Amino acid sequence: MEQWQTQVLVVGGGTGGTAAALQAARRGVQTIVATDGPWLGGMLTSAGVSAPDGNELLPWQTGLWGAFLRELRQRQAGGLDHSWVSFFTYEPRVGASIFADWARSLPCLTWKQLGPPRSVNKRGDRLCSVTFDQVCIQAQIILDGTELGDLLSLGDVPHRWGWDWQPDWQEPSAPPGPNALTQRYPVQSPTWVVVMQDLGEGAIAPEIPPSPLASDNAFKTAWQDMDLRHWLNYGRLPGHRFMINWPNDGNDYGHDLQRLVGSEGDRQAYGQEALWHSQNLARYVQQVGGRRYGLASDTFPVQLGVLGGGAYALHPYYRESRRLQGLVTVTEGDILPQADHGAALLPVNAAGDITAIALGNYVNDHHYPGMTLPLAPKAMRWGGRWTGTPFALPYGCLIPAEIDGLLVCDKAISVSHMATGATRLQPVVLALGQAAGMAAALCVEQGIQPRDLAVRSLQDALLTDPLAPAAVVPLIHCCPSDPAWLDQQRAVLDRGDRLPPQGSPSASVPPTSPSYTGTFQRLGDQDYRFLGDDGVEGMTSLNLVTLDPYVDHQMQTYQSGDRLQIQGRINPAGNWLLADAIAPLNPTPHPKTS
Repeated sequence: MEQWQTQVLVVGGGTGGTAAALQAARRGVQTIVATDGPWLGGMLTSAGVSAPDGNELLPWQTGLWGAFLRELRQRQAGGLDHSWVSFFTYEPRVGASIFADWARSLPCLTWKQLGPPRSVNKRGDRLCSVTFDQVCIQAQIILDGTELGDLLSLGDVPHRWGWDWQPDWQEPSAPPGPNALTQRYPVQSPTWVVVMQDLGEGAIAPEIPPSPLASDNAFKTAWQDMDLRHWLNYGRLPGHRFMINWPNDGNDYGHDLQRLVGSEGDRQAYGQEALWHSQNLARYVQQVGGRRYGLASDTFPVQLGVLGGGAYALHPYYRESRRLQGLVTVTEGDILPQADHGAALLPVNAAGDITAIALGNYVNDHHYPGMTLPLAPKAMRWGGRWTGTPFALPYGCLIPAEIDGLLVCDKAISVSHMATGATRLQPVVLALGQAAGMAAALCVEQGIQPRDLAVRSLQDALLTDPLAPAAVVPLIHCCPSDPAWLDQQRAVLDRGDRLPPQGSPSASVPPTSPSYTGTFQRLGDQDYRFLGDDGVEGMTSLNLVTLDPYVDHQMQTYQSGDRLQIQGRINPAGNWLLADAIAPLNPTPHPKTS
């Protein structure tokens, strides 16, 4: 058994683990990231969820998440506007190449594919090393970047798994006790993503065979409210490909989820069934839509003796893992908006200092196949569409309550089961990983434990990172390109405001997107249409949406019939024009209303 030493060890190449390793190494500390598979990126790459949700508004495209989007726009042929579920869809291989290139460019970062961790070694209440099949790695700070919080189990770190009940934290959506849903699904259901391809009219793709897992007509109502083409466009990727990650009678697979935290054989058995379930769905698509639809078999690398690869993701898209018992536990009340404000309260410590280190905004979205869970509302109309309300996560949710030498940096943060529906999303986990990696580096520099790190020093380091400065306060009116962005972030921290100010937006950097002229229509509050002159790319009426707070402010001032020139990008799958800038043509004054 080889013995290695490093300052920071990140175990797992999930979304958060990848971010943590990159950030720690960019800070200049010696970092090893040990992965089980050949790709970095987790949900964003190897799990195939290349249609990420949340943090889509420009003010929240910060840190490594914002840098990742900018790099995708440079590398992804055909752009990112393809599906109707996300504003950003791309080939998983392109995302993996970005993370790999970033990792290889860092002299302080060593990336090794070592397989799963086998044991964790402690001295008293401190984690000191992790053992793999052929190497033991000792580190000053260890980070759990695995998909299911494996180090928490291996290291006997106190953690949770499964449901919490309403008396625990008085969460409005939590059940009072066990019921049929909670007994059937101990956690949210994962999905084994499969990527299909449209080869075109007249093409004959290889037949997708049935799997050994019986389907029992499981998919007949998967797209009952839409046609097949629109259903496929849900996760449309470049190159006439489709990411199949569908919750309603689709390929979410929730059978015997307790196997996820069982033996290695249990997890392997679950994974095989989940893959077969997605294979059966792909076969059903082909049977209904014809042989023009087949598997996109060059999407993922193929490894001998390993599940997945080809058209199938390298591992399931896990929506929930073991959850740390941390210094602070994030509950549903911490992510829900305050009345008449649209944002959650910012987290504070006992001294009244804001402890926010990562942002999210997605709705609280839970997956239980065939069953529903009523949830407290967490959505708002903004920019001509529905989006989630913003919240911030505290530094304390990364730190074990009882154990030193460890930070979590993926979905295993200290969070209630109910709140995982909003904290599990890809941009949030990327931000959490970046914060954990920065915290680990600062702890190494100062020779302290994570619980002893001053949170303001972590916030300042994130805000001023030279390569990927990350917001810690969800200011919906201020974009990272705004010269006042840093001052406004710091001002909120200095004042200790529990509610982030909404402010007045400023115009962003002038866009380079195509220009269109047409007529504006107001159908209701935050519900707009654009009638393009002579049809816009063959489409006569488009939903008008934006991710820019200044454009959102402008759209609220226009009236039906106004003539506009819009710079933006058209997404046929979503039937929308995404506006980057708007200018009125021959503006006419409108009477003021009281």
